[in-house]
Amino acid sequence: MKKKINFLIVASDFYTEITNGLLEGATSQIKDLGHSYKIFKVRGSLEIPTMVSIKLSKKKYDVVVVVGCIIKGKTDHYEFIASAITNSLLSISIDKKIPITNSILMCSSLKQARERSSSKVNRAKEAVLAALSVIEK
Repeated sequence: MKKKINFLIVASDFYTEITNGLLEGATSQIKDLGHSYKIFKVRGSLEIPTMVSIKLSKKKYDVVVVVGCIIKGKTDHYEFIASAITNSLLSISIDKKIPITNSILMCSSLKQARERSSSKVNRAKEAVLAALSVIEK
């Protein structure tokens, strides 16, 4: 019998439609594989690493999947936020020795985000499988 994996999912709810699509992909994949999960939501993507850090300090999770969406605007703000999130999550992952997969979509438009959070192509579903590929080694 395979070990049941306990997933922490932290989701930015700024783009609710996109987040809901990503969450559907992640949770359906986790359930299909017979694992468990707990979801925590934050308002924006920049708050995700802080919530991950807080939740990991309070409870044991085997893997973390983060979901959200950042749409490129007219300034460089998008790149700074994306870089800060990525670096923070990597640091937490290494420090806690736990896989954290990042399915925060970083897109040029809502159309692109919708395509990547749909039932056909769902980056969060892929993130679940990526996390398992690390923990099951």
